Amino acid sequence: MGPQSWTEVPAQLSYEVSDPFAVRITFGESGAGEEGISWLVGRELLRTGLDRPAGEGDVRMWPSRTSGDVLFLHLRAPSGEALFEASRGTLAGFLRLTENVVPVGEESSVLDVDDELAALLSNGGADPNGR
Repeated sequence: MGPQSWTEVPAQLSYEVSDPFAVRITFGESGAGEEGISWLVGRELLRTGLDRPAGEGDVRMWPSRTSGDVLFLHLRAPSGEALFEASRGTLAGFLRLTENVVPVGEESSVLDVDDELAALLSNGGADPNGR
C-alpha cells in the first residue's frame, strides 16, 4: 500500500484573474530555489469543502468532524496520492481575498473568451485569416 506517515509540507496558495475559476496550490516550495508541485483546484470546490465534503476523483476535500479549524485535502495522481491537513480559517481568509479580486459569479466577466477561443482554434498561433 505504500508509506503512511505525516510530515509537514509547506504550501502556497495563489490566485490569478487570468484563471478566475481556479486556485493554485504549490506544495513543497522552500524559497531556496526548489520548485514545488502545483495543483489547480476549483475555487468553488474549495469554498464548498469548507463546510461539507466536496469534489470527486482526483481532488476531494472535507472538514474534520472533530476540529473546527481542520480541513482535509486528498489529491490523487498516477504517481501516487497524498492527504493534506489544512487550516479552515486560513483557507477561508484566502478565499475571501480572491472574492475581493473577482466576486463569486463574476468569473466569466473577466475572461476574454473570444480571444481564448480564437487561440484554441488556431492551435495557439495567430489566425491566418486575420480574424
